[in-house]
Amino acid sequence: MILSRFAGLAALVALLALDASGAHAQQMQKVTVGLLKLSSSGAVMIAREKGYFREQGLDADLKFFTAAQQVPVAVTSGDADFGVTGLTAGFYNLAGRGALKIIGAQSREEKGYQLNAYMVTNKAAEGGFANLKDFAGKRLAITTTGSTFHYSIGILAAKYGFDVKSVTLVPLQSLPNMAAAFKGAQVDATIAPVTVARQLEAEGAGKIIGWVGDETPWQLGALFTSPKLITEKRATVEKFVRAYAKGARDYHLAFNARDKGQEVRGPGYDEAIALLAKSLEQPVERVRVGLPYVDPEARLNVGDVYNQVAFWQSVALVDRTVDAKAILDLSFVKGHFNLPK
Repeated sequence: MILSRFAGLAALVALLALDASGAHAQQMQKVTVGLLKLSSSGAVMIAREKGYFREQGLDADLKFFTAAQQVPVAVTSGDADFGVTGLTAGFYNLAGRGALKIIGAQSREEKGYQLNAYMVTNKAAEGGFANLKDFAGKRLAITTTGSTFHYSIGILAAKYGFDVKSVTLVPLQSLPNMAAAFKGAQVDATIAPVTVARQLEAEGAGKIIGWVGDETPWQLGALFTSPKLITEKRATVEKFVRAYAKGARDYHLAFNARDKGQEVRGPGYDEAIALLAKSLEQPVERVRVGLPYVDPEARLNVGDVYNQVAFWQSVALVDRTVDAKAILDLSFVKGHFNLPK
């Protein structure tokens, strides 16, 4: 009889535990995040792996894409609730039509962070292409017209006083195609991510002559969502941003420190690099090479967003009616900087 009572009590406890776990699962709200498998999205990956989204009651599903432009398209269509990726002309065209709102920062090109390199082929160097002022009249391999690489050469042109239209842009759609054209000297130069650049240099195909972050720091990527989600589920957006910012702070502590341009491993480095390697499905050694700067509070360089819109409009890739202010919602993150007056 006593054993029977104990058995009944155990069954009741098990049932209550099952009900509690089921209720907890029902309380979790699923959100989908569109991103690329790049370390620049590290804040999202860290936040997910360390349970920061779950702390906010969010079940964050990461949906990986292969090109930056695919991410804002996914948010626009409803295939993703949030997006984190590089800012392109295509992004601004979608945002300008009221489909997207930038709510925080992803990565930035910053001095001392070797993220994207300017490279010159051996043939071009032998012909006198010696420094960053020599791009005029040259052929430059990029992924696509309107890409982050396109913007990088645009602001370099403004810095050194040559016309960006004097550079022949060769859109090759992918990094492997860019590398192949560079190695075959079908172009004079390229702007390549550090891992690709180091490999090309090691193979003797050409040389690095500078780094984008050192020459022209800019707001490379952003966190964004749809105006509809902000209007209908503002609390969800607030929860997401809190978790995302917590991941950004961990990223900052682990990776952002530099001493004379050299990486300094900060608190939580080993754990954070392992989490990124897991999410990116890459060896730790490869992830370590290309860690960009990520703002610890997800704060935007707002003025640069305005500059980007103006640049794309000047080369007729973004409609003149697009208003930079209208595509920003600065209410979710405190401390955004470089605010236009």
